[in-house]
Amino acid sequence: MLGKTRWVIPEGYIPDAGSHADNPALRSHEAACILNAGDQDAQLTLTIYFTDREPAGPYRVEVPARRTLHLRFDDLYDPEPIPRKTDYASVIESTQPVIIQHTRLDARTGELALLSTLAYGED
Repeated sequence: MLGKTRWVIPEGYIPDAGSHADNPALRSHEAACILNAGDQDAQLTLTIYFTDREPAGPYRVEVPARRTLHLRFDDLYDPEPIPRKTDYASVIESTQPVIIQHTRLDARTGELALLSTLAYGED
């Protein structure tokens, strides 16, 4: 079985909307790119940790079996939106093994910056 059931993204920051805010695809954001290569749907819970307040969450998402989900953190609203221009970290727990890659698009200037790395995963 490919993947892990617990993932940590210790670095999180959603830049302000920036110069491309009129195009949602180019709006500054962070994403967890999630692959469920297994035969069962994965139920995920996300908890968001901050430097100066109690955690937010749980946020709940499902990734169907043999599918992928590009989950934008700025699209998470329940139980509360994740604030922009605020440092945070996330812990993602899954009922099934999944693989998670962390990506940030920073569109604050005329040039776009994209970073991507695998999250830390464990069983």
